[in-house]
Amino acid sequence: MSSVLARAHQRLPQRALDAAARAAVVLAALAASAALWWPAGAHAASRIKDLAAVQGVRPNQLVGYGLVVGLDGTGDQTTQSPFTAQSLGAMLQQMGVTLPSGVSLQPKNVAAVMVTAMLPPFAQPGQAIDVTVSSVGNAKSLRGGMLIATPLKGADGQVYAIAQGSLLVGGAGASAGGSKVQINHLSAGRIPQGATVERGVPTPLLAGDHLQLDLNAADFATARAVADAINRAKGDGTAIALDGRVVRVRAPADPGARVAFLADIENLPLELAKPAAKVVLNARTGSVVMNETVTLGACAVAHGSLAVTISSTPVVSQPAPFGRGDTVVAEKADVAITQQGGALVQMPEGAKLADVVKALNVLGATPQDLLAILQAMKAAGALKAEIEVI
Repeated sequence: MSSVLARAHQRLPQRALDAAARAAVVLAALAASAALWWPAGAHAASRIKDLAAVQGVRPNQLVGYGLVVGLDGTGDQTTQSPFTAQSLGAMLQQMGVTLPSGVSLQPKNVAAVMVTAMLPPFAQPGQAIDVTVSSVGNAKSLRGGMLIATPLKGADGQVYAIAQGSLLVGGAGASAGGSKVQINHLSAGRIPQGATVERGVPTPLLAGDHLQLDLNAADFATARAVADAINRAKGDGTAIALDGRVVRVRAPADPGARVAFLADIENLPLELAKPAAKVVLNARTGSVVMNETVTLGACAVAHGSLAVTISSTPVVSQPAPFGRGDTVVAEKADVAITQQGGALVQMPEGAKLADVVKALNVLGATPQDLLAILQAMKAAGALKAEIEVI
């Protein structure tokens, strides 16, 4: 009897802990749902640095052509990629290696690649930047390869960086006996800090008495809000909105004062007006995204589905015994079309995004069907939003 009581006494704390754990899970779920569905208050303030950029302070694309060596027999096949052998021969000739006439190079551990990089603004000679290496031939894999020194040029044809280093390829693969297994991509890789900047790009940051802020998206209300926020912080007449995307700002002439001025204004908070109502449709994936200002007028929608079924049955035609002829195998195709009628559903007017979502869910349509329904609603004037198909 005492042993039974002891075991029961040992189980009681565990049951209490399980109950407490279940209660904690329920409370956490309620808290999460409240955070998702509880109506939010005022819009969170945005910063100018999140909405605009200083004209001229921008990155620049670099590109170069090079060779990757040290591959484990997975390089380019020179018969199908003759430019690889030509590039290797030219490189050897620059290093003082002269090949006998009539000799054709057929290495299997060399691959021709394109090297790309992004030169950030204010980059100075000696700094390192990341590069991406991509195969341009028929190399099976760049894993384990080494990029030979490759000049990276800008749009003006000038060399701005030199890239070299060991590749990091995120994929892996193996093949034997006609079977092949591959994980991720093997024809491209990266070299972190693999390029050294040789030349900087001048920026117009310190030129003139004014700076220009370019908004990421054209909007007159946003341009006015940016100009007003700068004028409140730095004095009237400091900033003026020229149009829906450009804000002109008067800045100090001293370099240190100008940098401090930009550091101050880019962190200024401002309240933004609600964006224009827009629905974005992705026809390839069936994705539908709409912002909070989308509204729906009262309308009625009937949506059915049309299915076309084609079935093929093999039919053998055999000649009579001792007859002249050949056995022929043909196919008999049956085509059937079925159409499911859709009931006419009345959709109420919705002034909020939640109401629009509830009304569209009533239809029970798939995302692909929803693309056609939204376009039809827009044509009928019931959907008060701009539709953009990407």
